[in-house]
Amino acid sequence: MRAETLLPLGKLDPGLRAPDMPLDISAVESEARIADQAGYHAILMEETKDDPFQVLALAARATERVHVGTSVAIAFARSPYVTAQAAWTAQKISGGRFELGLGSQVRGHIRRRFGMDWHAAGPWMRDYVRAVKAIWQSWQTETDLAFESERYNLNLNVPLFVPAPIEHPRIPIQVAAVNPYMASVAAEVAEGVRLHPVCSPRYISEVILPAIEPHRSVGFEVCLKPLIATAPTEELLAKRVLIAKQRLAFYMSTPAYAGAFAVFGMERLCQEMAELSKIQNWDALEERVDDEVLNTCVIIALYDDLAATIKDRYGELIERIEVSLPVTTLEDQEQLSDVIKSIN
Repeated sequence: MRAETLLPLGKLDPGLRAPDMPLDISAVESEARIADQAGYHAILMEETKDDPFQVLALAARATERVHVGTSVAIAFARSPYVTAQAAWTAQKISGGRFELGLGSQVRGHIRRRFGMDWHAAGPWMRDYVRAVKAIWQSWQTETDLAFESERYNLNLNVPLFVPAPIEHPRIPIQVAAVNPYMASVAAEVAEGVRLHPVCSPRYISEVILPAIEPHRSVGFEVCLKPLIATAPTEELLAKRVLIAKQRLAFYMSTPAYAGAFAVFGMERLCQEMAELSKIQNWDALEERVDDEVLNTCVIIALYDDLAATIKDRYGELIERIEVSLPVTTLEDQEQLSDVIKSIN
């Protein structure tokens, strides 16, 4: 198993609060170097408040070994050509260390935030990834672009707009998924799947992996961003457990994630929590998460036990895991390195 981290380095889940650790652009390069030295496999950037491709360009230029990748860029907010171009440039900047994580986003955001049309996400993502790869292939082989599918008809290459071949043309694509259909699409057309924090070990084992297996090729990676509550002391751990509990309650109240909890027979509970969410009764939501559910869906461990807990829970199920620890001192850096080395 290989460990990954998000920028800003040490970013922790804020629960239901607004994030209290905004990205400091001036610190990206120094944080990237710390992550590189700590032994992380990859540095990831979400597409929330900042453009991930630009931030990752800074991280790539400041490092030599660690991979850089989007987790995730919103596919349906861009044409396949725009995404292909951004990733191609990032691959050149990083010297072959870039990875393209793509997510669909939900219908309301695609229509009302990005102003784009909406189509069924699974088939659309299949077309999208294939289109991006067809564009890359045409650039690298200097051949005509000829890609036609239900969603796209791409056949125009003009020399002025066609990049030259690059030294590292193989850019891995990972597709974000919660449900088994999108996980299956990922295995069919991509090099990996990025699973949502609601994906418990049981859900991965019983639902996700069977959906992936018929299409899974050699080297396909299952990547997970789990809910983690960890700290150096029991006192601080208790506070972070409460934060993780808040986030878990929010996820359980979200209808799109209900399937991930159905394996535990929690359908009715999720419906009740969805009603509480509509009236923004957050305290009542949190109270509905009992200790059994909490310990099933959240990794809870002190720093010294974190790597062993992760391996015990996910060691046979996934290839990559996202782990973030706060880093403010040299001692923190040493602790981080020890945890990452124990996971890798």
